[in-house]
Amino acid sequence: MVERSPVRLQDVAEHAGVSLATASRMLSDPGYGGRAGLRERVLASAAALGYRPNPHARALATATSMNVGLVIHDVRDAYFATLSGGVITVAERHDLLVTMVCTYRNAPRELEYVQRLAAQRVRAIILAGSSLRDTAHTEAMHAELEAYQDSGGSVVSVTRGRTVGHVVDIDNAGGMRKLVHDLVALGHTSFGVIAGPLKLLAVRDRLQGIRQGLKDHGLSLGRDDIVYVDLSREGGLAGAEQLMTRPDPPRCLLAVADVIAFGALSWLRARGIAVPADVSVTGFGGIPATLDAVPSLTTVELPLEEVGETAMELALKPASPRHVVEVEGTLARRDSTAPPH
Repeated sequence: MVERSPVRLQDVAEHAGVSLATASRMLSDPGYGGRAGLRERVLASAAALGYRPNPHARALATATSMNVGLVIHDVRDAYFATLSGGVITVAERHDLLVTMVCTYRNAPRELEYVQRLAAQRVRAIILAGSSLRDTAHTEAMHAELEAYQDSGGSVVSVTRGRTVGHVVDIDNAGGMRKLVHDLVALGHTSFGVIAGPLKLLAVRDRLQGIRQGLKDHGLSLGRDDIVYVDLSREGGLAGAEQLMTRPDPPRCLLAVADVIAFGALSWLRARGIAVPADVSVTGFGGIPATLDAVPSLTTVELPLEEVGETAMELALKPASPRHVVEVEGTLARRDSTAPPH
């Protein structure tokens, strides 16, 4: 059996009796205002020959592609999974394919992925994870993203910290501050904080919000009241153990992410420490599972799917002018918090 060669755009042009440029324009740009008769002829020829556009050839011809690069920290964290779903929803409306990569908060890996995505000429790069507090890495990322944007690519960052491209700016500090105000209003004065790595700007912002919220009420945290763990369920287990085995354990645990709070709840449940009767627990992010936790988790809810959709919509805009969309969290008080006994 002889394998048939794929139909080329040139074959369609010759069959329709038009130039290669006209055939290309008629097939790739539905809004092109050429003569209706020519368009019908080209479309008929493409259908008759069974022509299918080659996206790789189109990418080489136009220096772009139908791909979007999405850089996240960890797809196992529902925070990023939910946000990514919003990106994909909008991308599919525009017939774009999303290539997702996970950095696991590793600076060299993040830079490498950005370089590789830029080399593949993706249409846009969306950076959905917190920027890292590393001067050398920040400068290297800035140079790569600026060169990519100057070549025609689009850059979008979720949360602040990068100066290239559009931004979806989540108010991490403000959300935590509101949460602390609510807890103090419940009567809490004894707090322990389970924080993530300080190299993450988002973690620093959430800690700043906690400190400011306490300061507003004349309260503060001692050095031993904050523990730094991995942003994971395992980190929450370790953080809860460090804080709750002290001689004077706190009456309220503030986790800087929902996934950490889940780990803390598991540790407390395994040791028979009642939530919220013995200790209140809170998170940050508002992933769907916070409603199904036992008890349901008090948190700062972010419209994560909407954040992803907004990021993808910004990625479709020109680089200039730069757009900054601010997103505030909403306090969701649930069963994991109550006034201290």
